[in-house]
Amino acid sequence: MAQVPQRPHPIALRIELLDVAPLVWRRVLVSNQWTLASLHGFLQWAMGWTNSHAHEFEVGEGIVAPEWWIQEVGHDSDTSAWRDERRVSVAAVVRELGARGEFEYRYDMGDGWRHRIVVESLPPFWTNEELPLPVCVAGENACPPENIGGPPGYELFLEILGNRDHEQHAEMMEWVGGVFDPKGFDLNRINREFKRVKGRRR
Repeated sequence: MAQVPQRPHPIALRIELLDVAPLVWRRVLVSNQWTLASLHGFLQWAMGWTNSHAHEFEVGEGIVAPEWWIQEVGHDSDTSAWRDERRVSVAAVVRELGARGEFEYRYDMGDGWRHRIVVESLPPFWTNEELPLPVCVAGENACPPENIGGPPGYELFLEILGNRDHEQHAEMMEWVGGVFDPKGFDLNRINREFKRVKGRRR
């Protein structure tokens, strides 16, 4: 089991999706007692992904990932030094990296989405009584659609959506469900819907 501290404490993280414009970022507060498996679940929700693909973290020079992914990659590569994300706490990562430390979260190895995660200072308005954990406290811009082809595919997607005369415009609009706003971001909706889903899982 992951070694966790005796007393819960909030950790502030800033997540940036790399290699896309406009910049997609979120600032979240999570418990230091969480494992990286739990952090993965909330990152998916806060960013706007659907947890449809494999993921892994790079912490320092090591990889932390789900057990099934470690086994999958292990068929072709040496994963003996990889760590199970259920056994690594957020607190352990912060201790390893220090203040303002950075680590990487990768999602969908086909599309190749990379996220920079920065350990930040707690916001001045924080008290344990005011905000439940986890919570997204800030962010900008919409997450790209799943299976869009990574950063190059997303760039082309936005180009097509912005040009009504493009031969693929109608097809792409239908594929994405009729509407997509790259600047769309609803902080209250993220927290409200995560709280509702979390409540149903209890």
